[in-house]
Amino acid sequence: MPGTWEQVVVDAEDPARLARWWAEALGYRIVREVPDEVEIRRTPDALPGLLFAASPDAKTVKNRLHIDLRPEDQEAEVERLVDMGARPVDIGQHDVDWVVLADPEGNEFCVLAAKPAG
Repeated sequence: MPGTWEQVVVDAEDPARLARWWAEALGYRIVREVPDEVEIRRTPDALPGLLFAASPDAKTVKNRLHIDLRPEDQEAEVERLVDMGARPVDIGQHDVDWVVLADPEGNEFCVLAAKPAG
């Protein structure tokens, strides 16, 4: 029997700060916090979670794995996230219908256009 997808682990210089940022960005809540680790989920029993773990290494290259968000209003969501501390980044995406942002520690993620009706 295959395993259950429990969480995605994000290395962080400041796990508590970054977890709180992502919890606000996603509308998640903190479900577990211990020194050097904080886990967030939509609800306490909803999987998968995001686990932010302390890492002494600063991020230096483009992420090989990233989160895609699909809001109802891309422009409003990008503005909200930038107001929260995200910043636009260019990873060579050129002319696409998504926006690439970086969280406060530089982890890239995409804000996709709304799904077409139908």
